[in-house]
Amino acid sequence: MVKRYGDRLPRRRLGRSQLRVPALALGGAGLGGAGLATRGHEVNDKDGIETVRYALEQGINYIDTSPLYGESERRIGLALEGVPRDSYILSSKTGTHPQRRGDYSWDGTLWSVENSLKLLKTDFIDLLLVHDPNDIEPVFAPRGALEALEELKTQGVIKSIGLGQRNHDFHRRAIESGRFDVILTYNDYHPLRTTAADWLLPLAAQHDVGVLNGAVLEHGMLAGNNADYLNNPTWQNFPARELAAARRLYAWCNERDIPVQALAFQMSLRQPLIHCTLTGAKTRAELEQNLEAATIPLPENVWEELEALNLTAGQQSS
Repeated sequence: MVKRYGDRLPRRRLGRSQLRVPALALGGAGLGGAGLATRGHEVNDKDGIETVRYALEQGINYIDTSPLYGESERRIGLALEGVPRDSYILSSKTGTHPQRRGDYSWDGTLWSVENSLKLLKTDFIDLLLVHDPNDIEPVFAPRGALEALEELKTQGVIKSIGLGQRNHDFHRRAIESGRFDVILTYNDYHPLRTTAADWLLPLAAQHDVGVLNGAVLEHGMLAGNNADYLNNPTWQNFPARELAAARRLYAWCNERDIPVQALAFQMSLRQPLIHCTLTGAKTRAELEQNLEAATIPLPENVWEELEALNLTAGQQSS
C-alpha cells in the first residue's frame, strides 16, 4: 500500500484559529490562471478539478483561494461538490475581487464573501483573509472590512479572520490588535529571503496568531532544474541581488544533487513558527512534484551548509 504524502507531513494548529491544517497546503492562484504561477500553461477546469481532488486523496485537505485568482474559486467549488464539508478546510479572501478591487468597506466585504460562498458551493468559510490592502486604515475603519468580518464570524458564516499581504507593518498592526487569528505572509521566507523571521514570525507566535507562508519558490524563480532556467527574460525583472543569489543556489544544489524546490519547501516546513506552507501548483502533476519535493530526505548537514552560503546577505525588508 502506497503511503499518502499527507501522512508524511505533520498537522499543525493554526494559532488561535484552532484549525488543524497540514504543514503543506494547496494555494489556489495557479488553479485559477493567475499571475506568474501559470506561466507556460493554460489552466482549464479539468486541471483545477483534478488538482484539488488529488490533494484531498493525498491528505492535503486545506485549500486557500481568492476572488483575485481568476477562475480559482469556481473550479474549487466544482471539485469539492459532493465532498463532505467537515472533511476539508477552506480559506478565501476579500478586497481584491476584480469587480470591486480595493473595496474594504462593510458592504464591499459582505458582497465579496457572499460571492465566494456561491462559487465555492459552501455555507461557511473556515478562514477569511483581508487581501492585499494598499492602506490598512480602511480595513480598521468603522463599518470597514474588519467589522464586517467580525459580524460574519458571529453569525458562523466564517470561522476565523486573517490578513493576507506582504507589508510587515500591516501585519504588526493586525497581530497587535488582537482581532486577527491568522496572517499570510509571502515571498519573505525562502532560501533567498528570510525577512519574515526578523521579528514578524516571533511576534505572531507571541500573540498566538497562525502563520501561513506563500511563494516559497519566489514566484517560480526556484522552480527550475538548473541555473539555465534563469535565462528566461521573465526573471530579468527581478532584483539583481536575488537573481545572482538564485544562480549560486542552483549551482550549490546541483553539486549536491539536491532539487532546489526540495530545499525551498523544506526550509519553510522546518520553521516551527510557520504553521502551514502553501504551494501554488496548477496541475495534478505539478502538485505531485511539489509534494515529493517537500518530503524527500535531505542530507543532515544541508541547513548548516546553506546558512554558510549566506544567500540572504543584503536582502531588503518588507
